[in-house]
Amino acid sequence: MGAKLYVRNISYNVTDERLQQHFEQHGTVVSARVIADKVSGRSKGFGFVEMGSEGEAEKATQALNGTDFEGRNIVVSEARPQTARPPRSGGEGGFGGGRPPRRDRY
Repeated sequence: MGAKLYVRNISYNVTDERLQQHFEQHGTVVSARVIADKVSGRSKGFGFVEMGSEGEAEKATQALNGTDFEGRNIVVSEARPQTARPPRSGGEGGFGGGRPPRRDRY
């Protein structure tokens, strides 16, 4: 198991600091981050916690997975490595998505 954990079903009110405090009960927390929407800044309800060692990550997972945190039962699991996403396709690169130009009906 890696030292980085994926935490989902987090209350939308939880901050990075609060998430870190919750996991510090089970070992050294290197970093804790709640993921937020880029536009609205609102939490997406999941985040990542990096523990000091794999042993601490395992201990935190066993202790916290399925437990209540700020009114919600969180799910804690090993974080998988991020994979490269294919670029978004938008047709021919314009606003029309590759469609022929619109003709006026006058």
